[in-house]
Amino acid sequence: MALRPIFFDTETTGVKFDRDKIIELAAYDPVLDKTFCEFINPGVPIPREATNIHHITDDMVKEAPSFKDIGLKFLEFCQGDIVLIAHNGDTFDIPFMATEFKNAGLEFPSYPSIDSLKWSRKYRPDFPKHSLQFLREAFNIEANQAHRALDDVKILYAVFSQMTQDLSFETIIELLKGKKKIPDRMPFGKHQGKPLNDIPKTYIDWLVKNGALDKPENKELLEAFMKLDLIQA
Repeated sequence: MALRPIFFDTETTGVKFDRDKIIELAAYDPVLDKTFCEFINPGVPIPREATNIHHITDDMVKEAPSFKDIGLKFLEFCQGDIVLIAHNGDTFDIPFMATEFKNAGLEFPSYPSIDSLKWSRKYRPDFPKHSLQFLREAFNIEANQAHRALDDVKILYAVFSQMTQDLSFETIIELLKGKKKIPDRMPFGKHQGKPLNDIPKTYIDWLVKNGALDKPENKELLEAFMKLDLIQA
């Protein structure tokens, strides 16, 4: 079964996951078209410098539930075979979530995850910067309220869709790990899942003409087509 993406983002009291707290958690499930957005009472004052970035104040979270309550709701939102996607997730959002779950006495499931910042740095070296807002501008995506969790999640979904197009999430994970093997089936598009030998020559020619096989993430697919003599070197 294909992985279902959950794009998510956190707003926090600071940048140290072993010291600071999550105060807002938001997520978007584009397959089920569902959103999740909750304030969290961190139990500590929010530093002014953090409020200056995300504009979340102590008054906004003073009546909010604890992380344990929100964590349980998030687990319900993420039921099924899902993949978590966050911008700078590997070094920020995922460690924050794991720490908060542990401190709340909850188990943080070992969901597969994708860091869109790492993807951008690896496969869009033509960009001088890789912040979410820079990528939004690069892809001509309409602005919204930056640095609030749900707004950032919606921007992330739009940006990531542009960067990866028809690639499966399984393929994206393998590419980021650097362990991509030569495929024997079509990984994307209208013939996704078909053996490469069964792909119409007209479709392969279309991929070549449109430069799809020139992309770094499709290097292994090009090699596979060449090995099968479906494309001449």
